[in-house]
Amino acid sequence: MVEMLDKMRMDSARKNKRGIAFIIASIFLWLGIFLVHSTDLSIREKNLYTWYVTGCLMPFALLITKMLKIKFQNKENPINQLGLLITLNEMLYILIACWVCTAIPEKMVMVLAMIFGGHLLPFGWIYMSKSYTFSAIVITVGILVVGCVCSAKVVAGVMMLYEIIFAICLWLENKNTSTEFDL
Repeated sequence: MVEMLDKMRMDSARKNKRGIAFIIASIFLWLGIFLVHSTDLSIREKNLYTWYVTGCLMPFALLITKMLKIKFQNKENPINQLGLLITLNEMLYILIACWVCTAIPEKMVMVLAMIFGGHLLPFGWIYMSKSYTFSAIVITVGILVVGCVCSAKVVAGVMMLYEIIFAICLWLENKNTSTEFDL
């Protein structure tokens, strides 16, 4: 049973390239949020545009999967359905960010980043990825610290830079996948 589960996880990691398209897309997402929060708009307007930018994640990810020739969806593998469920679960936590947007608007980007970071943890198990596990912890705790003392612009900038590092780590994990999984 465990062997079969591990084979499905390996298959998902290989065919989806550990979700690297979504991480690359998130670099552009955080760049957009950084640019929005670099303007002279009011915090409420910045937050509104931040929500618009987050809506671009899926189209960007789809485009990147096509560019990198990654299989976007592997319906034959039930592990991918688990990944979808985990992602949909994040949508429930977005309601917290919606509340923060009205109650403490200057902290909305921080909370959004922490939700993003926290949702990465199960993907560490799904994709057999230390990068996801490590990033879930570093982003959630790190952004809490950074966000408590810095502006939303700084939070978005830190997230953008971290996502670049994270994408490089995933690329390296993917590069080593064939030797790692074929042992």
